[in-house]
Amino acid sequence: MPERLSSLDVSFLYLEEPTTAMHVGSVMLFQQPEDGLDFPRLLRHVETRIALVPRYRQRLRPVPGRLANPVWVDHERFDITEHVRSMSLPRPGTMTQLEELVARMQARRLDRDRPLWELAVVDGLRDDRFAVITKVHQAMVDGVRAVDLGQVVLDEENHRNRRPPSQIWRPAPEPTALELLVSAVTDSIRRPRQVLETLRAGAGDVRVTTGKLAEALGGLALAARSATSPPPRSPLNREITSSRRFAMVDTGLEDHRWIHNRYRDVRSQKVPPGSSARERGGPDDPRGDLSAGVDDVMLAVLAGALRSWLLARGEPLHPSSVVRALVPVNVPQTRPTGSRLTGGRAACLLIDLPTGEPSPLMRLHHVAWQTRSHREAGHAVDAPAIAGMAGFAPATLHSLGARMASGFSRHLFNVVVTNVPGPSEPLYLTGDRMLASYPVIPLARSQALAIGLTSYDGGVYYGLNADRQALPDLGMLAACVRESLGELKEASG
Repeated sequence: MPERLSSLDVSFLYLEEPTTAMHVGSVMLFQQPEDGLDFPRLLRHVETRIALVPRYRQRLRPVPGRLANPVWVDHERFDITEHVRSMSLPRPGTMTQLEELVARMQARRLDRDRPLWELAVVDGLRDDRFAVITKVHQAMVDGVRAVDLGQVVLDEENHRNRRPPSQIWRPAPEPTALELLVSAVTDSIRRPRQVLETLRAGAGDVRVTTGKLAEALGGLALAARSATSPPPRSPLNREITSSRRFAMVDTGLEDHRWIHNRYRDVRSQKVPPGSSARERGGPDDPRGDLSAGVDDVMLAVLAGALRSWLLARGEPLHPSSVVRALVPVNVPQTRPTGSRLTGGRAACLLIDLPTGEPSPLMRLHHVAWQTRSHREAGHAVDAPAIAGMAGFAPATLHSLGARMASGFSRHLFNVVVTNVPGPSEPLYLTGDRMLASYPVIPLARSQALAIGLTSYDGGVYYGLNADRQALPDLGMLAACVRESLGELKEASG
């Protein structure tokens, strides 16, 4: 019998609304070969690779009467050309034009009558480049049975001359309505409580659906306990529309590492070795023996960018002003000797980005102090549904971070920030080298901005996804990110 969606996965279907498309995406830039882009070859490559992950050829089939969660069935009329499309920008295409195209594509919800993913190849970019834009529904990407599309099609080596093997795929016949009903009744006998939850969620009980989603992702109470006060009022929290804006920012990983190393060296000289915890100082004591990781540097850069953006908008700021960020993180775990599992567990931290602090170094100190305090106090929110994965791929973690954000109350935070380290070596698509990768994180209800960060091959790439009406000045925020990094680097020097 076909596989049934879990309560966690089906929650993303019931929570999807016209203004909140529940898919994650990415924008990848590639160097175009000298002989031009070979779209038919790329199409064959994608078709071959998705054969390794059957979910990409399956669609959803609801159960009559919604007596149980939908099931995954093979799409008998699957057509790769309905999912992989070729597009072109007027030459020479600019990054601004690409951002506008991404915003329009990501705003449109996926067709539930087909497998829930799309891939667009965009030709015509200046400097002999092309882009690949992906969309994958969160109900698909669980990190175990299905991973992000970019992870499926990319290679660690240049395989330009390798011919993809021929694939002969025969879909399994779809179950009849009677078979679906019999399977639903059987499951209801085994798990009677789930029947009630399915009916309530299918009837549109958003409160129940959100609560179950939060429970599956680790619980809401612990996240609330990690915040000392409710999040402040912010222009980032308002009712949103179905239209989007998107901005891409590329920075150097070496700049972030230089700030991290400089901060570590300076602080190690301020407190003698062996000092007690009471001598290390708190968040407002610049003498503290406190290290700041590269992740902390990125959050401090965002704090500075949001500060400049809010000031440019004329928003009132005072010394204690903050923007509360929900930050999914990867927490390392110790594995038993001989275990094949690597990576760690996914967790969430609520970090107050100090937008009211004028000093770049003190913003970094506040962020570093919070992340260490939350981890030591056990205020990270476990996500047992995604624990135990055999490794964490960057794009998959972004999706998992978006899943977590969807399960938490919008009254707990102002903005979602997914920060995922990527590979330090280049990746390839049919032999074409990937130059950059920008995550596209979906907006939750009443969340006007979502920020994704990925480090890759010596760069740090920011993807800013925003509501079109709420943030008409998204380009200014993108410019503030670059300025904030330069300001923090200058202050560190």
